[in-house]
Amino acid sequence: MKSGRYTTCDHHDHPHFYMQMTYAKVRPKKNVVTGPAYLVVEDVPLPLAVPFFFFPFSSSYQSGFLMPTYMDDSNRGFGLTDGGYYFAISDQMDLKLRADIFTKGSWALNMESNYVKRYKYSGLLQASYQVTKTGDKGLPDYSVAKDFKVVWSHRQDPKANPNSTFSASVNFATSSYERTNIDNMYNSQAMSQNTKTSSVSYSRNFPDQHLNISMSSNIAQSMKDSSIAVTLPDMTISLSTIFPFKRKHAVGDERWYEKISVRYTGRLKNSIKTKDNLLFKKNLIRDWENGMQHEIPVSATFTLFKYFNVTPSVNYTERWYTRKVKKDWDDEQGKEVNDTTYGFHRVYDYSASLGINTKLYGMYKPLFMKKKEIQIRHVITPSISFSAAPDFTSSRYGYYDSYIKDQNGVRDTVQYSYYAGQVFTPPSGGKQGLISFNISNNLEMKFKDKNDSIRKVSLIDDLTMGISYNTAAQVRPWSDLTFNLRLKLSKSYTLSMNSTFATYAYEFDENGRVVPGNRTEWSYGRFGRWSGYGTSFSWTVNNDSWKKIRNFFTGQKDDEEQDQDQNASTEEDGDMEGEATEGGAPKKKTEKAAADADGYQVFKMPWSINFSTGFNITEDTSKPINRKNMRYPYKFSLNSLNINGNVKLTNKWAVSFNSGYDFNAKEITQTAFNITRDLHCFSMTAAISPFGRWKYYNFTIRANASILQDLKWEQRSQTQSNIQWY
Repeated sequence: MKSGRYTTCDHHDHPHFYMQMTYAKVRPKKNVVTGPAYLVVEDVPLPLAVPFFFFPFSSSYQSGFLMPTYMDDSNRGFGLTDGGYYFAISDQMDLKLRADIFTKGSWALNMESNYVKRYKYSGLLQASYQVTKTGDKGLPDYSVAKDFKVVWSHRQDPKANPNSTFSASVNFATSSYERTNIDNMYNSQAMSQNTKTSSVSYSRNFPDQHLNISMSSNIAQSMKDSSIAVTLPDMTISLSTIFPFKRKHAVGDERWYEKISVRYTGRLKNSIKTKDNLLFKKNLIRDWENGMQHEIPVSATFTLFKYFNVTPSVNYTERWYTRKVKKDWDDEQGKEVNDTTYGFHRVYDYSASLGINTKLYGMYKPLFMKKKEIQIRHVITPSISFSAAPDFTSSRYGYYDSYIKDQNGVRDTVQYSYYAGQVFTPPSGGKQGLISFNISNNLEMKFKDKNDSIRKVSLIDDLTMGISYNTAAQVRPWSDLTFNLRLKLSKSYTLSMNSTFATYAYEFDENGRVVPGNRTEWSYGRFGRWSGYGTSFSWTVNNDSWKKIRNFFTGQKDDEEQDQDQNASTEEDGDMEGEATEGGAPKKKTEKAAADADGYQVFKMPWSINFSTGFNITEDTSKPINRKNMRYPYKFSLNSLNINGNVKLTNKWAVSFNSGYDFNAKEITQTAFNITRDLHCFSMTAAISPFGRWKYYNFTIRANASILQDLKWEQRSQTQSNIQWY
């Protein structure tokens, strides 16, 4: 072939770009080997030439080389990245090996493998190891960082096994990996990521035995201080509800004892919190925290006097610990000292409760708007429960002890548990005899609309208040009043408010400090002290919602049918899709652009902006208290305002952005703008971050075809001088 062209543009008669070849040898269905060739864009020859080209032609799945990408970095020097080899192992698995190398000594190895087995599972495994050298050898700023990263994602097909599931989502890396990875230097999200989490889980269900076993392993990393929290394993064995006294062949009415149900939950946990470089140096017995917990609840539900539901229950909990910590006070050192005993330690507790609830219905028909036939239904659900538990701090149980703390001439008695701070919380101290009161309300309204259809509207989804009284407590027996409110304000937003009202009033102690006293707010003729409220919400505005807002204020009405007739009418150009043309092939269906009344094309620019923020109302204890009513003033604080959106300027141009404002720090948060342009067979992307901790820009124009992935021009800023790490 002489003076041939090679292009991936599907405009064959007039391609947007092509490689103008001088001479070439073509081996059909195998490859093309060319002599010198140069690039032509929009019929303009460019001074970009190559001595030869090799284009493989293959319709089969096969292995091949991955061409590297040239890069210039101020700290690493000149380098080649992502070069390597692709192994087409089989139709179920592949392997991609890549490497990076720089002139100042930095290098990296990367492995990536995808695997799939139809109707069974699929997944992705990635592993990276990199050595990053910065600065000049022999100078104080010279450093060498060795990092690795493992990413594993495994998904099981739901049809593979209905009784067992296995899944994995692993993202583990050394604390400095994200800081030294070259690709993250221009990714503000990766650079600002503070935590990484990984999990692997397996569950097995035995339906005939009503048994379920699940196991998981979890890792949480903090990039800020290189701390790591590992749980390996976290196993749960649960027995679903069974009725041990239910007759297999019941005759007649159900007996009362047949309603007794039993459940079981057992949990084994082994965890540790440490630095990532010390993880494999820790001792399993002395450094890891491990234990097991068993819970056996026994309950039943009976109906009393047709209207009252009575639910008695008994709960038994047992914990197995591997260590027992005895504490004492060292007068010479002036600090607390511990004496740890390793072995098997069994701790148990139990409690009993009795709950009674019913429902009250009220109907109200207002006198106004009789044509609407409005009816309001009020459902009240009162409940009362009694629960009791002994004092497990008693010496006869052996769970708690005390010591005398003598500091600065002040002697205090400190009570502690031998098993505090371990994986499972020991039994709480103090005798309990709780009487809990709770009342829930639901308010609904139904009426006839303009079409004489019955509509139901929820006025109050839920309004619940609860309080309890501890008959065994010698001081402050009343709990705080809990308050829950849920209102459905619109189809897309539901207001949920959870708050508390403190029962006991503030007072001054002997040192003049403000502390909760023993007298209730009621004794002063006041309602409980409101603790505050906090919430977060988001709002999305786009073309449709903005049109509705505009019409609401201007009084205009939407006429969707008219818009459809004027702007959304379509005409077929040529034959209908599916009809055969002269050549026998179906002709593609096309649509004319929508036009306005004057015949001009309707301008459409889809856009969307999302706002998210929140607020908190809390007591401002930094301000002086009002001595008259003993109340602190409340302060209102806004959470950070986050804004992100996208605008499609034309069918080819698109802009997206994310930004925000931190009201506490009074500064603009990390901001980034991204612009993309579809150039048919080419694409252009530009990114800029003008505000925030990391400021950068990045511009790339490249060919869309993967075989020409190196046909690109890229310009990046040097961001290293802008990065500040903890």
